[in-house]
Amino acid sequence: TWQTLSLAGRQTPHADRRKPTQLNRPTLLIAKLMPDLPAAPRMLLKTPRFDVVEIEQRTADGGTRARQVILHLGAVLIIPLLEGDRVCLIRNERVAVGKTLIELPAGTIDRQDPPSATAVRELKEETGFAATSWRELPGFFMSPGILRERMHVFVAQGLSAGDPEREAGENIDNLIVPWGEAIAMV
Repeated sequence: TWQTLSLAGRQTPHADRRKPTQLNRPTLLIAKLMPDLPAAPRMLLKTPRFDVVEIEQRTADGGTRARQVILHLGAVLIIPLLEGDRVCLIRNERVAVGKTLIELPAGTIDRQDPPSATAVRELKEETGFAATSWRELPGFFMSPGILRERMHVFVAQGLSAGDPEREAGENIDNLIVPWGEAIAMV
């Protein structure tokens, strides 16, 4: 069933208006970034990690077009640089593609954490490393045609090894390689 989302005093049709929908941070962000939407976003799917909404976009000819958008709180991507011109990548089993991929450590931002705190947590969880020096690089959007997930990029240096604190079900192994080899993998 569709849920009612309030946006600048407008509402979408809903069979049961007695059940208000609490707007989450990504949905509120859409309202802030796109205040001139012709109608409120309609919630299509709500999960603990992301929402899918349908947004009516104004077209150049004055009409509207429905767009489905995945709203995500964002994520961090960490480039862990070790001495000797090396980088710590991870082998990560990815169910969505049915393969183990070689990646940089990354993780989803929690609702209460800023990206910098998420980067510190994810580096420790996925690799076991802790860093004494952090630098934020420009971020990017993963797939802006359908997905509102901003990746915040951090370089971690001054690394000291420790035990990873991986979540249950994560199949991750560290892969430390020379920087040149990592670039050649791209």
